Amino acid sequence: MAKIFCIANQKGGVGKTTTTVNLAAGLAQIGQRVLVVDLDPQGNATMGSGIDKRKLETTVYDVLLESATIAEAKSHAEKAGYDVLGANRELAGAEVELVELERREARLKGALAAASADYDFILIDCPPSLSMLTLNGLCSAHGVIVPMQCEYFALEGLTDLVNTIKQIHANLNPDLQIIGLLRVMFDPRITLQQQVSDQLKAHFGDKVFDTVIPRNVRLAEAPSYGLPGVVFDPASKGAQAFVEFAREMVRRIETMR
Repeated sequence: MAKIFCIANQKGGVGKTTTTVNLAAGLAQIGQRVLVVDLDPQGNATMGSGIDKRKLETTVYDVLLESATIAEAKSHAEKAGYDVLGANRELAGAEVELVELERREARLKGALAAASADYDFILIDCPPSLSMLTLNGLCSAHGVIVPMQCEYFALEGLTDLVNTIKQIHANLNPDLQIIGLLRVMFDPRITLQQQVSDQLKAHFGDKVFDTVIPRNVRLAEAPSYGLPGVVFDPASKGAQAFVEFAREMVRRIETMR
């Protein structure tokens, strides 16, 4: 059975999609079977995996409306080595349509349960807002991975996210927990980043992943080539950090079992 994780942060621009596709590619590289679920109507995780969102005939939208299964709607990211349940602009309409449906927050959960045996990890790339799409992701997941820049405003956003997770844990998904905080776009030369990193470790302890993802140009360039950085330039510091993070995730899952 797959371990299902949301990559979530209510603050935009913190590297959620970069984290999702590179963790997926890193896990695939070390022999794990991975499905990426793109829950963002912008479809960045789809495009960043080398799949053209404009050519998709079935997407996560069809799965949420129960007109297709994951097996029917998924695509294989050949170069990256994992499967993708893609998204495009159609998904924005699902927000409105889901509101009137029964079990509206549990649509994705049911679909993933049917596909769970085919994967070791399912990674859900959530939009930055707390929408019906994000709620579907959080209700499906065993835990949340939070990518964080070590800056003051990121700490503010983290408080909101922790409160949201507590509410969903209490009311909708008792399995949900924070798996860990991942420090991304990190530059050790900036004193403030070092201070925020120390604050995170002091407050969250072992919930902060040991791996730190450095600020890296090659990771930023990779999406324009339709590839995760791990595949685009495996020798870059960012790619190596994500492969190490994938190994750390596997180790952490072993201790959770």
